[in-house]
Amino acid sequence: MLVVPAIAALAASFGWAAGIVLAQSPARAVGAFEFTRIQLIACSAILSVICAILGYWSTVAWENWLAYAASIGIGILLGNLAMIECLRRGGPRRTELLLALKAPLVAVMAYVWLGETVSAPGLIGGAIILSGVVLAICFAGPATKESDPVDGSLGVVIVLGIGAAACQGAGYLLMKPVLLAGTEPLAVSAVRLTGAAFLISIVALWPIGAFRPSTEMTPGLLFQVILPGFIGYGVSSSLLLYAFANLNAGTAAILGSLSPVLVLPLIKLQTGVTPHGFAWAGAVLAIVGTSLMIFY
Repeated sequence: MLVVPAIAALAASFGWAAGIVLAQSPARAVGAFEFTRIQLIACSAILSVICAILGYWSTVAWENWLAYAASIGIGILLGNLAMIECLRRGGPRRTELLLALKAPLVAVMAYVWLGETVSAPGLIGGAIILSGVVLAICFAGPATKESDPVDGSLGVVIVLGIGAAACQGAGYLLMKPVLLAGTEPLAVSAVRLTGAAFLISIVALWPIGAFRPSTEMTPGLLFQVILPGFIGYGVSSSLLLYAFANLNAGTAAILGSLSPVLVLPLIKLQTGVTPHGFAWAGAVLAIVGTSLMIFY
């Protein structure tokens, strides 16, 4: 396996781990729609400027506009709205657990759409990683009604999480032919974010309460909203797209799904709560599985 793309996918996992910890409070404060809208507009502007400075716009394969459109609508708009609403209703533990399903879903979609298969060591390593991820999520911290509440129906949270995982995975998979055509991953991210920002701005014109911010925006809150968006949309998404371009899609998705393991030290730093021993056992399993996938 190519080590650099594998490291890129792991770095994407760490970025999402940091982002989801930073996102929970501002997402609950402003609501899923407004949170997503602000992030998409701000991050698309930032990435567009970066691509202009680096000259990456010339690498964009515009003939693949249909793939871009599908990836934007499904992967970013629907996928991230569902994820943020799942995070708001179910909290980070349940959201991460459900998003871990992205890896097997992508592997199935890659097999059906692209005919990709995963090697035997890859399958074993992937199964070990996913087992470790589940342990890390389930035992990351105290799970009581007070510390890990569900806002509304648990069934709705599950549907939102699975939907988010499937939509996000499909969004990345749709971009693989575009990346193989030579488009820079950062430019792909910029195109996807710009399109999604345009769509969500149009939707925001619809005058219903669900699309209105639930609290008054302040400079400090605005920064709290944009920062996890840039980490996730800008940095982590571009790294994972690079991994998708150079690795089997299922493998890239599995290595990019380690955020529940990498979030353990962040939980310790943020809350002072030491995760359960089984959570650290899950981290060890994830390390073993990752090593198996990378080196075999």
